[in-house]
Amino acid sequence: MTGQTNTRLADLFGLAGWSKGELARLVNRQAAAMGHPQLATDTSRVRRWIDTGEIPRDPVPRVLAALFTERLGRVVTIEDLGFVRRGRAGRRQNVRNNDNPDGLPWAPERTAAVLTEFTGMDLMLNRRGLVGAGAVLAAGSALSNAMHDWLHTDPARTANAPRPHDPLHADPAGFDRYEAAPIGSEEIEALERSVEVFRAWDASRGGGLQRKAVVGQLNEVGGMLAYHHPDHLQRRLWGVAANLAVLAGWMSHDVGLEPTAQKYFVIAAHAAREGGDRPRAGEALSRAARQMVHLGRPDDALDLMKLAKSGSGEEVLPRTQAMLHTIEAWAQASMGKGQAMRRTLGEAEDLFVSDKADVPPPSWMQNFDDADMHGMQALAYRTLAEHDPAAAVPAQRHAKLALELRRSGHNRSKLFDYISLASACFIADDPEQADRYARLALVSMGDTSSHRTWDRLREMYRLTGQYAGYAKIEDLREEIALALPKPAAKRPRTGEI
Repeated sequence: MTGQTNTRLADLFGLAGWSKGELARLVNRQAAAMGHPQLATDTSRVRRWIDTGEIPRDPVPRVLAALFTERLGRVVTIEDLGFVRRGRAGRRQNVRNNDNPDGLPWAPERTAAVLTEFTGMDLMLNRRGLVGAGAVLAAGSALSNAMHDWLHTDPARTANAPRPHDPLHADPAGFDRYEAAPIGSEEIEALERSVEVFRAWDASRGGGLQRKAVVGQLNEVGGMLAYHHPDHLQRRLWGVAANLAVLAGWMSHDVGLEPTAQKYFVIAAHAAREGGDRPRAGEALSRAARQMVHLGRPDDALDLMKLAKSGSGEEVLPRTQAMLHTIEAWAQASMGKGQAMRRTLGEAEDLFVSDKADVPPPSWMQNFDDADMHGMQALAYRTLAEHDPAAAVPAQRHAKLALELRRSGHNRSKLFDYISLASACFIADDPEQADRYARLALVSMGDTSSHRTWDRLREMYRLTGQYAGYAKIEDLREEIALALPKPAAKRPRTGEI
């Protein structure tokens, strides 16, 4: 008991709209449904949780997380409720710190616990058809400050570390009662192959249709991490967790679940670092940066990119560095910093061509090829063209090169190329060419499930406004309006998710 108000629980309690008596009755009912019929909570106990910071024992935190998740329609974790956990050494983490509410960084057992708890709650929302909302994105500077020193070091593997085949003694509130058991290299190979299948589907169709499957697979891997395998297998399992978490985050971002996506990117960075793959941890954070640019928060993106680039370690390949530079350039472009953007893209080009391919790229970098390089350059120049219309010309050139080089199976990226190209043509005062490429984009939209596509299409629609008097463009505007889904409510832009 802290003797202080648990402000995080108080805020969520206010949003839920329950009385203290209602919450007590719901806790008892939910606990019984979860196999704890002996639990008896009353109004005074709920008052102590909120007003004096009393921390209830297991299973109450899990019960409350489930109740608030269902009530609010977004994932609510034990940390979100303001309940601190005891670490393995009995230390407490101050989760009420507004600058670092999740107590970053996490120890390995905390990462596994958070992974399992968060995916379990996410799956519960999926089953009920709810939409994540009501949370806010953490600032890029807050994440960067919390994780900087931790990401720049390798995980400690000492004689005091748990022995193989010893189960983790993590807080049981973080797990879904998974029966921890050892797995071998064949099972891990099957998991690694499943990642490739999910990754190919996402590149082709977008994140909407397979997100639940990826989250479910990640939940299973979280349970597997509750058992300490031999070090070489444990590292590979962490790698699978990192790859699945990045995919879950990217798919969540693709369908507009922004705070959920950011949480998965943070989980992915932790998992990658525990697996000894700092470049992968940096790439996971770069995804969070891309998310920030898309949401109109380029300053947060630059904070994250600084951490992603410096924390990737010395083993990062030139092509990976080039990819990181293109994201930084996109953020600079959205701020109108043309000189900085061109300098950063020049560095990216130099790094890209300097990669002699003598070291095979990791699986998560195999999609960043010449087409993606030109696609990111096109996006950066098209974004800068909002501030400097002259940038529309190189945007068109890079978008056309990207389209020529796109491999089959990358339908969503190809669609983005068409939208970048059409938008650049509108900015360059070439409505005839813009109409042509915009219609090619519309033709290819039917096979994808991506809110990001709709967001960029809305940006292109805005650019058509200056040609509203042209009959052909009027027809195009009608077709775009028909292709866009009708929003149920106004969609937030800058973190008010």
